[in-house]
Parts: sequence; structure tokens; C-alpha cells
Amino acid sequence: MGDIRLTLAIGDYEHVRDLATGRVKPEGIELTVLMCNIEEIIHRFLDRLEWEVSEMSMGNLASYLSRDDRRMVALPIFPSRVFRQSAFFVRTDGPVRRPEDLAGRRIGVPQWSQTATVYARGWLNHQIGIPLNRIEWLQAGVNAPGRVETAVLRLPEGLSLRSVPDRTLPELLVAGEIDAIISARPPDAFLAGDPRIGRLFPNYREVEEAYFRETGIFPIMHGVVLRRDVFEAKPWVARNLCLAFEEAKRRSLARILDKTVSSIPLPWLPEYAETVGRDLVFGGGDLWPYGVEANRKTLDAFLQYCFEQGVAHRRITTDELFPKEARAAIVV
Repeated sequence: MGDIRLTLAIGDYEHVRDLATGRVKPEGIELTVLMCNIEEIIHRFLDRLEWEVSEMSMGNLASYLSRDDRRMVALPIFPSRVFRQSAFFVRTDGPVRRPEDLAGRRIGVPQWSQTATVYARGWLNHQIGIPLNRIEWLQAGVNAPGRVETAVLRLPEGLSLRSVPDRTLPELLVAGEIDAIISARPPDAFLAGDPRIGRLFPNYREVEEAYFRETGIFPIMHGVVLRRDVFEAKPWVARNLCLAFEEAKRRSLARILDKTVSSIPLPWLPEYAETVGRDLVFGGGDLWPYGVEANRKTLDAFLQYCFEQGVAHRRITTDELFPKEARAAIVV
């Protein structure tokens, strides 16, 4: 018998490169890798299950699992992680100067279930101390009108969320109809230098480092899922994919830390990576940890936020998120 053939759809990540090129091969698997736009990947997988292995937003994953949708099995592989205090945008002449000013205000989000906004609202609630029902929430597209909520929500009582299908979030912000935007993707107007729109935290790296030191949370945006029919037919595929992702990541970090050559066209990148590893130790020294235990604090917090915010219909535990076949670690 030959290798089984699977297709993986995932973003164009440096730490997945060796898997995409075939330099790293999962044992027993012939893998075709499609590197696409992440919004397209998520939509096509949730809508039609077009491939067997897919990148997936953690918000969508929690929402579907909480409603006992069993089409996918999560693997503890996390290709995208981003701190999200940088995701707050405000009017430069507006009333919001610090996070406490957001109490009693109106905030726009592109989707309530967007993973970045789940973490940002969790931070507002748990670290800043603003109950989410003290904010009026609006949902609209970031750069084009008509974006819709993809998850089935169960919002907590007293929370106000209103869809604005014919406007964009920057339009609403500049017009003074909202006071802030939370968005994973910065508005095009901000990127183009519109002087009316700025970040709530121009020094967001300092704020995000302080948040990590306080909480130990390194936000996970996306995971990897396996179609359930494949998993149930061949459970060994889960662990073999995890091992291959780990090896591709290990090779990527080795390239980044290598001072002999420049694998990425940025000066002093190895020294920067060493500084991050020394000053902000992720997962016991791993700069980008996969697996459950190294990420338990982050996963526990995120799943709590999903339930509190109505993205998940029930409280999911970290241990039920991943099958035992993907969580097993062999120590020699």
C-alpha cells in the first residue's frame, strides 16, 4: 500500500514552508499544499469541506464544536498568533485616549466571532474591567459594506450587537457614529495614512509585552483541523501531521536564528529573535509552541472568553478540543 493522499489549505507561512515544498514529509502521507487567502480558506472549508486538512480560525472552531458540529477534528498546531492590543483603532480627534475611555462607548467589529475580537474583548473585560454590556457593539465590513456574521451566536443577556450592512467601520468611525474599531485587519484608510484614524496604542508592543507578562497569554488566532471522515478512517494521520508541522517549524526557527546567512531580508533578525526568546519565554523556551500543555493557559482563557461572549454555546474545555491521538507526546 502506498501513502494516502491529502490536501492541506493554509496561509503562506515561513514556518510551514518546508512542509509546502516537500522538504518535510509526513510519514505515510502524500501532501498537496494550497497556500491561499485565509478568509477564502475558512469559508470554503466550512461551506464545502473542499480539502482534508485546513487552517481554521479558533473562533469558528469553538463555535462549531460548541454546537456539536463534528465535521472537523482540531490539531494542536497554531500557524498564526498575534497579540491584539494593536487591533484597536480610534479617531485621532475623538474622545478615546485610553482603554478605560471605552466604557459606555460604541465599538465596531467586522464579526463578533472573529478570533482577534474575542481576545480583545476578553482583555477589555478581564484586564481593563469593562463589562461588555457597558459597550454598544456594531458589526460591519472593514473595507467594504456587507460583511456578515458567520457564526451562530448565543449572546449573553443585556449585550447589544447591531449589524450595519450598508456602511464600513472606517466610515462609521470618521462620522463619529462609533468611537473605536477592533479588527484583525487594519482598515485600508489607516494603512493609506488617513490622519483621522490612529491606533489606540501607538506603542502597542510595550502594551502587548506587559499583557503577556501579566497573563502568560500568547493569543492563538488559527489552528489546523482535519476532516473527521479522514480522522475516523485513519486516526494515525493526526499525530503524523503534528510531527511534520513541528519539524517544519523547527527548521524555520533554525534558519531565522542562523547568523551565517540571511534567510529573511531584515537586518539583525537573529539577534532580535534571541532577545525575544530571552526576555519573553514562550512555552518553556520555544518561541512558537505547538501542543496542548505549552498553550493550556492561552487556550483555557480563549475558550472561557468564547463562552462568556456567546461565540460558544457551552463551555468547551481544552482537553476536549483535541483528540488524544494528536495530544500524545512520546518521551525517549
